[in-house]
Amino acid sequence: MRTHFISGSSLTLQDFTELLNNKVVLQLTDDAKKKIIRCREYLDKKIAHSTQPIYGINTGFGSLYNRNIGHDQLEKLQENLVKSHACGTGPDVPAELVKLMLFLKIQSLSYGYSGVQITTVERLIAMYNDEVIPRVFEMGSLGASGDLAPLAHLALPLIGLGEVHYKNDIIAVEKFYKQSDWSPIQLKAKEGLALLNGTQFMSAYGMWCVIHANRIQRLANIVAALSLDVYEGRPEPFLPEVHAIRPHFGQIKTAEEILAILEGSDLLHQPKKHVQDPYSFRCIPQVHGASSDTIAYVTQVMLTEVNSVTDNPNVFSEDDKIISAGNFHGQPLALALDFLAIALAELGSISERRTFQLISGSRDLPNYLVANPGINSGLMIPQYTAASLVSQNKQLCTPASVDSIVSSNGQEDHVSMGANAATKAHRIVNNVYAILAIELITAAQALTFRKPRKTSPYLENLVHTLRTTVPFIEDDRAMHIDMKNAELFLKELDLSA
Repeated sequence: MRTHFISGSSLTLQDFTELLNNKVVLQLTDDAKKKIIRCREYLDKKIAHSTQPIYGINTGFGSLYNRNIGHDQLEKLQENLVKSHACGTGPDVPAELVKLMLFLKIQSLSYGYSGVQITTVERLIAMYNDEVIPRVFEMGSLGASGDLAPLAHLALPLIGLGEVHYKNDIIAVEKFYKQSDWSPIQLKAKEGLALLNGTQFMSAYGMWCVIHANRIQRLANIVAALSLDVYEGRPEPFLPEVHAIRPHFGQIKTAEEILAILEGSDLLHQPKKHVQDPYSFRCIPQVHGASSDTIAYVTQVMLTEVNSVTDNPNVFSEDDKIISAGNFHGQPLALALDFLAIALAELGSISERRTFQLISGSRDLPNYLVANPGINSGLMIPQYTAASLVSQNKQLCTPASVDSIVSSNGQEDHVSMGANAATKAHRIVNNVYAILAIELITAAQALTFRKPRKTSPYLENLVHTLRTTVPFIEDDRAMHIDMKNAELFLKELDLSA
């Protein structure tokens, strides 16, 4: 079990991959502790010696910013904020994403610009380490004043309320406290606002999506290479001179990767009967490459965000300033996640077209890739499923970021809808895994009909391994299990080689 030290240093994509895939224990560095404590001490002194209104600290929230709050009510104000904003609805957010939300909130607070108590941050770390995962709901955030509703549910257990996932069960926090040695945190001025303002819901979904998007990009190239080979596709569209005169980075990289995957293939270099392939094969470098460039861009946006402070107001203790601004606004994420959704949907769309071509009975392959079509439907209906998923992805690609609904009595008059962009992208990621799994089954089935000729050693080994869970289809069988096994195969495939 590795310890990840929260230090305020820049996080990488590899850091998040490890956090998602391995058991990691969090610990604050001494420097991070000093920053948090120094900021809180400054804020306490500022509140004690100032009569000036400071948004969210001694005033109301949103359109109630002009309501002054007495010193004796400042802590109650923060508790009420968490309670009143915990109004999420819809499906539960998956526990792995809530755990990532916890990490991101801890990371953001550790920079020392939020004015929270060190005990509050340490409790969040204890929740992460002990896997006391708050129950958070998918719907409710406008992605503007941060992810208010989901982050309120994330914060409820701190004050002894809400529910948590704990030891494979969902239990009331009050019950959990009774059976543990924990007790509720007494939130101080500004703390509720620091916990609720922020983009950790959008960011958690976004980081999960870009981690899987980078994986899907490589998987799409592998599966497409197999489809190209078994379809007896031509290698010329992948030659470097073609892409040197249109040098988009992703296009060049994709063409190189396809040729590398196919190195040593008998099928690729045999004489071809046709002079040209359909776009879904011939234009793999251009289509996959454009998605690759988009994924790279969105990855950088997400990494910038998760290495940022996104609550409000920000406390600059060394400069003696408390500034109310808009770092919680999700517009950078909303636009990027909408773009990511489109890029991933396109990988799914072109994959389904290759599946369609492979089962169409062309190029000396049997209809639906079974030896005895008619009595057997073969791979007819998995293509239906892929088409259904592709169609849903098109609907999910309607951008959330162009929408805005006025809230908080007009004070929050432009919102990003980045949370909706995030949850849509999450669904598309899962859909594309399923679409690629169907293409993989189809291409692997077609490879058998090309014997004794072989594809590349890499792809031959890939199909051989796949066959341990997805056997060759001799006669019709229930394909659902094969599709789920192929999807799991892709999710677990070692891409380090």
